[in-house]
Amino acid sequence: MIEPRRLKRETSQIKNTMLTAFKDKTNKQLTVTELFGKIFTRISNVILEFEIYILHLIGHIPSHYVRRLFYRLAGIKIGRGSSIHMYARFYDPRNIEIGDDTIIGEFAVLDGRAKLKIGNHVALASEIMVYNSEHDINDKDFKPINGPVIIEDYVFIGPKVVILPNVTIGKGAVVAAGAVLTKDVPPHTIVAGVPAKIIGERRNKDLNYKLGRARWFR
Repeated sequence: MIEPRRLKRETSQIKNTMLTAFKDKTNKQLTVTELFGKIFTRISNVILEFEIYILHLIGHIPSHYVRRLFYRLAGIKIGRGSSIHMYARFYDPRNIEIGDDTIIGEFAVLDGRAKLKIGNHVALASEIMVYNSEHDINDKDFKPINGPVIIEDYVFIGPKVVILPNVTIGKGAVVAAGAVLTKDVPPHTIVAGVPAKIIGERRNKDLNYKLGRARWFR
């Protein structure tokens, strides 16, 4: 029969051995609270990845109304008269907000890991990529950092534009095809290049038009 003191000591050793086995990617020892926090985060991420995969499949459905219904059910706020074309990809849809009368083209990537707000009467062409999470290249652990992206009313963004975190695109701005936005764009300016720079200004500043639906949605 094992003595109580010996049993307590061996139980403590087993517990310490189990805890020692649980370390993060930086080899830091995890407390019990940190361990269960990581387990919860991992489960949440698996559920989110499954949701994102379902939304990816929904993006292939050739019906604007069906896609919009499921996108709204997933937590994306979509205004009246707005349309998201096929093959869109999302990262955490709950932080994405789209205004009224806005059009988003095919194969768009919309990141919702931080706030993404797209205004009214905005036209986003095909294959644009909006990211609001990136890695800090100067951090010793290469940690991710998040920042909002705000696209104000009457903005036009050309094909294959990349928008990075902490960028606000002012009202009526125009972004040329293939540009990479790393900083704010003033209202009514025209930007282009990698990284994007101001190359002109929009003449009409009294913007009051309505985009309407793409012709196959009318």
